[in-house]
Amino acid sequence: MPDYTPPHGPIEILHRDEALLLVAKPAGLLTVPGKATALADCLLSRLEEQDARVRLVHRLDRDTSGVMVFARSREAQRHLGLQFERRHLSKRYEARVAGDLWPEEGCVDLPLKADWPNRPRQMVHPEGRTARTFWNVVGRSPGETRVSLRPETGRSHQIRVHLLALGHPILGDTLYAEETVDAHPRMMLHATALDLRHPNGGARIGFVSPCPF
Repeated sequence: MPDYTPPHGPIEILHRDEALLLVAKPAGLLTVPGKATALADCLLSRLEEQDARVRLVHRLDRDTSGVMVFARSREAQRHLGLQFERRHLSKRYEARVAGDLWPEEGCVDLPLKADWPNRPRQMVHPEGRTARTFWNVVGRSPGETRVSLRPETGRSHQIRVHLLALGHPILGDTLYAEETVDAHPRMMLHATALDLRHPNGGARIGFVSPCPF
């Protein structure tokens, strides 16, 4: 197993109330514990040390940073879980990808399934689960493109595999763009915004975590 050293330092709290806890997850930290003892340190356990009411709602990949929501009651957890299941939330990501991505905007609509011989990799497959990601270009630099992404579904590694399918993998991605890892200190993918309905009353609220790269 490769060496795994999670980042240190306090977790940035974006919002806390009776029902919700919003945080900015750092890159390099697991959302939940891994199977190995060395992978016990994770975002959930750190938050639980500070707040026994914290309940998991969704996940971000270890090397993805950005906005995450946790529930602070069983009722809020159920409410948020249904929002994710029924796609009532809106999520935004920002990424730096290899190459010059054209056109300026579009949608990747390709089904995904686990690449079992090469887990945890995922792959495009006609028998996979429906997955849809919208993108638009927000900047260009020599050899790369900065894109804003809105995944309509929430499959494992969805954004990473969809961008790879476009021929423009995310820079620094250790699974899908190994050739770019030496030049980039982390995977260049960040969850910038999350809009949802508050479990208490249903008001629409939004949270933002500025892209750090």
